[in-house]
Amino acid sequence: MTLAPNVYDAEPIPEAARAEIDRMLQSGDLFRYTAPENAPVTLLEREFAEVMGSRYALAASSCSAVLFLSLKALGLKSGARVLIPAFTFAAVPSSVVHADCVPVLCEVGENYRIDIDDFATRLEDRIDAVIVSHMRGHTSDMDAIMALCAARGIPVIEDAAHSLGTTWAGRKIGTIGRVGCFSFQSYKLVNAGEGGIMITDDPDLVARAVIMSGAYEHNWAKHMTEDDAALKAAFAHWQNKLPLYNLRMGNLSAAIIRPQLGEVARRVRDGRANHDYVAARLNTSPWLQVPNKLPREERAPDSIQFNLVGLSDDDTNAFAEAAAARGIKVQVFGMSTDNARAFWNWGFLPEAPGDLPRTRAMLMRACDVRLPARLTRDELDFVAEALTRAAGDVMGEARAYGT
Repeated sequence: MTLAPNVYDAEPIPEAARAEIDRMLQSGDLFRYTAPENAPVTLLEREFAEVMGSRYALAASSCSAVLFLSLKALGLKSGARVLIPAFTFAAVPSSVVHADCVPVLCEVGENYRIDIDDFATRLEDRIDAVIVSHMRGHTSDMDAIMALCAARGIPVIEDAAHSLGTTWAGRKIGTIGRVGCFSFQSYKLVNAGEGGIMITDDPDLVARAVIMSGAYEHNWAKHMTEDDAALKAAFAHWQNKLPLYNLRMGNLSAAIIRPQLGEVARRVRDGRANHDYVAARLNTSPWLQVPNKLPREERAPDSIQFNLVGLSDDDTNAFAEAAAARGIKVQVFGMSTDNARAFWNWGFLPEAPGDLPRTRAMLMRACDVRLPARLTRDELDFVAEALTRAAGDVMGEARAYGT
C-alpha cells in the first residue's frame, strides 16, 4: 500500500558538493570576494550564464534581492510605476516597494496568465517598467507582452523564480526580457535553501547591480572573466556613485547549487511528465480542471495547479479538508488565511490595487499541490486519487451526473 508522499523535501544535494563544502569549512573561505578569482559564487555566475546563453549573471541572497537590484539598476526614479500581475507572490510587489516604486496590478485569467487586454490598458497608465511573474511556472503570452512594451520603450523584468527550464517558442524563460530573475529557495527546481540569480546582456545594468549588491571598493573587478571593454567602462563609471545594499550570495550556497545545474534537464523532464500524468487524471473529474499550457510554452513544473468547477465557498473548504483527510494538503490561494499570493492581503501597497474581479474569482477556486520531480508513479496515483475522490466526497456522484 502506497503511503501519502512527502511532497516537501527536496532531492538530496549531489555528492559532488561535499568535497567543496568540506574544503571551505576547513579554510573558512566563505566570502565571495576573499579569493582573487574563481570563487564558487563567481564560477556559479559563469556557469549559469553559459547554461542560459546570457552574457552576464549576478548571484545574490534571494530572488527578491535580484528583482530589487534589477529595478534599481534600471535607474527608475522615486515613485516610478511598475506593472505586475495580480497573481504573484508578495515578494514581487515588496521588491517594487523596496525600490521606492509603486506596484500597479493587472488582471490574471482562469489559466493563471496575464490578461493581455487588461495589461495593454494599464500599460497606458504612466508605467515605467514591467515585471512579468511566470507564477508557478505558468508563462503568459510573451510575444504580446514584449511587443506592447517595446512599442512604448518600457523595460521588462522576468520573475522566473518558478520557471528555470521553461521555454517560450524555443527561447529560455528569463532571457526574453531585459533581465531574468531566478530563485534557489528550497522549493524551487535547484535548491540552496535560499538564493537567487539574475541574468542580462546589458553591461551597464549588470555593473550597477553588481556594485549595489555589495561589490565595494574594487571587488567588482572579480566579476570580470574576460576582456570586456563595455563592462569595465561601466564599472569604472559607477564606482562610488551607488549605494551598497549588501545582498551577496556566500560561497557555501554556490557550492550547493553548482552540482545541481547538471540535474536541471532531468528534473525538468521528470517534473513535466509527472505534472502531465496527474493533470490527465484530475481532468477526468467534472469538478477539477487543469488549464492547458499556451501553444508556444514548454513548462518545467514542480507543482500542479487546478481550478475547482461549480463549487461554492463551503464546498471549496470542504474539498480542502477532504483532501487533507486523504493525505494530500491543498492550498486554495484565495481561501487560505493570510495567503501571500492573494493580492487583497498586501496591506503594504502604497496605492490601492482596485477590485481586479477576474483575478479574485480565479484565486477563490485555484488550488495548489506540490508535485516534485522525484515522485514515483505510485505516489502520483496516490495524489491524483486523493484529489479526485475528495471532490467526489464533497460533490457526490449524483451531483456530478445530474441524477
